[in-house]
Amino acid sequence: MAEFPYLSHYPEHLNHQIKTLIEEEKLGRYLLAKYPTTHTITSDKALYAYAMELKSQFLRKAEPITKVLYDGKISDINDALGLHRVSIKNHGGRLRSKSEIRVASLFKAVPEPFLKMIVVHELAHLKEKQHNKAFYALCEAMEPRYHQLEFDVRVYLTHLDVVGKVY
Repeated sequence: MAEFPYLSHYPEHLNHQIKTLIEEEKLGRYLLAKYPTTHTITSDKALYAYAMELKSQFLRKAEPITKVLYDGKISDINDALGLHRVSIKNHGGRLRSKSEIRVASLFKAVPEPFLKMIVVHELAHLKEKQHNKAFYALCEAMEPRYHQLEFDVRVYLTHLDVVGKVY
């Protein structure tokens, strides 16, 4: 069976189902039927507003975010699909921290639930730095379908790798 790096941690039967859909050239149609439209959040300003709305809804007391933007340099599974960075600077004898979220540019043209999954994931890092049980519980609190959406994003990325186009 062909190896799908985005799906490597999922059970063999799911990988087999995806492989079958790819071989039958049905994976794109499956994804399109499940997620027929893309979002309109294509600017950094709109992405910032989107992330801040989610943050104000679920993480009011979390550290502030100074930037949320699309990053064209994030494109590889090794880089992740989004990044949460904190920089600490000494400013007049005080330590100041800045938090920023960067989302891979390929998420400019995906269904809105995929973008939400990535933003929720990065926002959860404001409270939980590690990918542990508490982290995933927080992700599910912000987006109840988090695990399904993460799987669907991975299927989408596999489709892009194999077919080379969106749908």
